[in-house]
Amino acid sequence: MSNTDMNMRGKIIFYEERNFQGRHYECMSDCADMSSYMSRCHSCRVESGCFMVYDRPNYMGNQYFMRRGEYADYMSMFGWSGGIRSCRMIPMYRGSYRMRIYERENFGGMMHECMDDCDNFMDRYRMSNCMSCHVMDGHWLMYEQPHYRGRMMYLWPGEYRSFRDMGYGGMRFMSMRRIMDSWY
Repeated sequence: MSNTDMNMRGKIIFYEERNFQGRHYECMSDCADMSSYMSRCHSCRVESGCFMVYDRPNYMGNQYFMRRGEYADYMSMFGWSGGIRSCRMIPMYRGSYRMRIYERENFGGMMHECMDDCDNFMDRYRMSNCMSCHVMDGHWLMYEQPHYRGRMMYLWPGEYRSFRDMGYGGMRFMSMRRIMDSWY
């Protein structure tokens, strides 16, 4: 497999112990439940591509974006106690980016169309909350705090009518950024 093919596919290696010790599991695609491969995961290394990792099976719970690099003790870095339980590979995307964000569920209230990163919804759009969105183009990360901080959610093309129904009822999303091909 060429280096270009590897970058397009992505590869992440999970380790049972901190500092890349113990049994490991290599993953080059989505994995809905890692418990059949390892009992726990305390460190990982992203060799190529970008991934979202989740603290619950089936891509549920808290999410964290990972790109190429080493995460020797990610649990203290993220503040997680249970470890990674599932992961999703983010496909490389080259093209335009377009998303509509809405103040209320079911595409209600104030709407803004976005084509670039926004570090603060309140400052740019005078919007104190974002509760639904429609991603037309590209892959995005949405953050609960301004300036790309706090918990995050991965979004790809599709309609997201209710963040509350998706399990984000107590969160207010306040910033977003595009997942760019230069991150791979």
